[in-house]
Amino acid sequence: MWQQDIRKSEFVIGILRTTGITLVMSYVFYGSFAVIPLFIPVWIFYMRDWISDMSRKKEQEFRGQFRDSIQAMASVLKAGYSVENAIREAGRDLAPMYGKETRIRKEYDRMTHQLDMKMPAVNVLEEFSERTGQEDVENFVNVFAAAKKSGGDSIAIIRNAVKLISEKIDTEKEIETMLASQKLEFNIMCAVPFVIILYMKMTFREFLSVLYGNPAGAVVMTLCLCIYLGAYRFGRKIVCIEV
Repeated sequence: MWQQDIRKSEFVIGILRTTGITLVMSYVFYGSFAVIPLFIPVWIFYMRDWISDMSRKKEQEFRGQFRDSIQAMASVLKAGYSVENAIREAGRDLAPMYGKETRIRKEYDRMTHQLDMKMPAVNVLEEFSERTGQEDVENFVNVFAAAKKSGGDSIAIIRNAVKLISEKIDTEKEIETMLASQKLEFNIMCAVPFVIILYMKMTFREFLSVLYGNPAGAVVMTLCLCIYLGAYRFGRKIVCIEV
């Protein structure tokens, strides 16, 4: 869902990063770049994780953008605007904050166009929810639709929903910030084995020479590679906690 928000330049950086990691691994574990074709599964393994991390990052960015947008909507609703005009005004308020290429600006521009085509606000927001598939958006749209059907004080209900959703997003952001240090430590730990082996290859080349250029050494290093990848996967499950 969020892969489409990853820019081409970011994809290029991700490909270069993953390729660099693969090249370093081939040299560290086998002392040669000739085995690169055998590392294609490893490249796919790391690239898939990179795409997953970037997609998660894009979703988190969108949630922050969405929080700002519904807070802007709540402000104009308080001023007496209709929901339709609140969506339009929120889109205008977002213009100085986010560029045209951001997901939230594109979504609000699209919703404004749909409203100009006389499409009901409920349907506009429901399509917005379907396009994003994001839980916070779905919750907001469900509250909005229920408030419209109930015929009660829909403005107050929507403003209360905005407050709860905003607090939820802010709380989860704080938790993500606390987990960021653990993720950094994990990334450093992942790099340490490569640094140690590269250092030993440069300073104690004879000591490690038995592990390269012979079948027995290749088997040992292949086993070490499998253990490393397994530990990496296990570590990701620990630090990549769904908040």
